[in-house]
Amino acid sequence: MDTSSDLIVARPEGLFCAEGSFYIDPWRPVERAVITHAHYLAANPGLGVLLSRLPGIDVQELEYGEAIVVNGVRVSLHPAGHVLGSAQVRVEHKGRVWVASGDYKIEPDPTCAPFEPVRCDTFITESTFDLPIYRWENPRAVFDGIDSWWRHNAAQGRASVLFCYSFGKAQRILAGVDAAIGPIFCHGAVEPLNRAYAQAGIALPETRLVSDIAAKDKTAFKGALIIAPPSAQGSTWMRRFGDYSDAFASGWMRLRGTQRRRGVDRSFVLSDHADWPGLQFAIGASGAERVIVTHGQIEPMVRWLSEQGLDAGAFKTEYGDDIIEADTAAPEAAAQ
Repeated sequence: MDTSSDLIVARPEGLFCAEGSFYIDPWRPVERAVITHAHYLAANPGLGVLLSRLPGIDVQELEYGEAIVVNGVRVSLHPAGHVLGSAQVRVEHKGRVWVASGDYKIEPDPTCAPFEPVRCDTFITESTFDLPIYRWENPRAVFDGIDSWWRHNAAQGRASVLFCYSFGKAQRILAGVDAAIGPIFCHGAVEPLNRAYAQAGIALPETRLVSDIAAKDKTAFKGALIIAPPSAQGSTWMRRFGDYSDAFASGWMRLRGTQRRRGVDRSFVLSDHADWPGLQFAIGASGAERVIVTHGQIEPMVRWLSEQGLDAGAFKTEYGDDIIEADTAAPEAAAQ
């Protein structure tokens, strides 16, 4: 693979466009960054979420499909279908077009704009779930399973505590479950993001903060659904619910070993990342002849792409495989 004229390269700080002098999703401090999930440049729909997590930052918003020129490089953001405001970054310079996917999923999700294939010469794709074992079932079937579990617990007078990622996954679950089953409470790490989604016009059911209920009042949670980040599991925060059943929602639940290690009553396979067929679809839809794979297993995807006759390689990143769907709330949030 000839990298001498690459439009985007991997640097210690992150993915770097030398022609435009900006980084894409850097993992270290930089002067200018384009953020897929912004000086910051970010997609308008996710601005509220970004500001709720990084208040006071200098951010420039961009509508999906709107282009700006940065030091002679044409940059535009396009829906990635991952979470609210998530974006693929299209970079064009002197006839060359590269697209950095960021995180993405193919399945429909009412809480964010759907994935939009973007034609390019080179596609930089995530590969979090790049093994054939990862194949997601219809999301509606997953939500029906959550409803059934919650309804059964409610009939027994138990609380239902569902652990999931605070940003994106929690809101997707809230939009998908049957809110008529009972009251819904959220952990302190989840509720601010719910408000940001609501401000962006995303319809979510009514929720309350767990901390609004007196610590000794366990009756309020009987029959309720509680949405909490993984960091809350096993913490003293859980004592306030009395009798409860717990569950975990993640793409990693496809692996039985992960299910056992989590030690919950139920597991639901639900991911905000593309599965193996989804990755193949997105790569094919890009029309790219060259594909660069980032984070995940990497090698299986690079091998499969090479077998398809594509020019395939990889960028080493520091995003971290284990934190992709883990909770990133501050430790003190677990006590809320």
